[in-house]
Amino acid sequence: MKTISLLRPLLEFGGALLLLLVGLRVVTGLFGTKRATYQVTFGRQLALLFWPLLCLSMGLPFLASFLFAGTLSGFELVLLLVFSALVLGFATPALLLHLHYYLRNHATALVFEPKHNQLEVYEHGQRIPFERADILQVEYVRCSSQRLFWSNYEYLQLHLRSGQVLTLSSLMLKLAPLAAFLRNTNFRTRDKWFCIIQR
Repeated sequence: MKTISLLRPLLEFGGALLLLLVGLRVVTGLFGTKRATYQVTFGRQLALLFWPLLCLSMGLPFLASFLFAGTLSGFELVLLLVFSALVLGFATPALLLHLHYYLRNHATALVFEPKHNQLEVYEHGQRIPFERADILQVEYVRCSSQRLFWSNYEYLQLHLRSGQVLTLSSLMLKLAPLAAFLRNTNFRTRDKWFCIIQR
């Protein structure tokens, strides 16, 4: 009974956090407009982190309740370990990938206007000069599983004639339209279980 009385306020907090996240997602979806310039934004980050944060907001209060429960029986300890492994096993890889992508693309901006055949990449506010003919290869790396929290994390790399490799991740935009725009170049698709950026 003591565990249930401790769980109630934690579950109420988790529910309130869930409502806040859903509300933010709806508001950013309603007032978001189509734009030609893409970069790492709060709305895009929230869309990718929605399920991992939801998992943590529902799981961590339950796990925290065991800290106040006093001594634990063997069954409760096993339950705690299994539930901790599930919560952290689902959410942690997505959070690590998110951080990895953020560190790679937080200073990157992309101007992408397919109707005007426009594709420009900026790093730290400086335009990287290249034309479409300068792209030797395009590598599109996607997640092979569509049912995991990190399935939406993917990236696209432009290998330029100068030897430079430009990495554009799903933290900036959904990459399918950009991949379709570049499909007539030397285009290669790879599926990986966990899409860590290689270069």
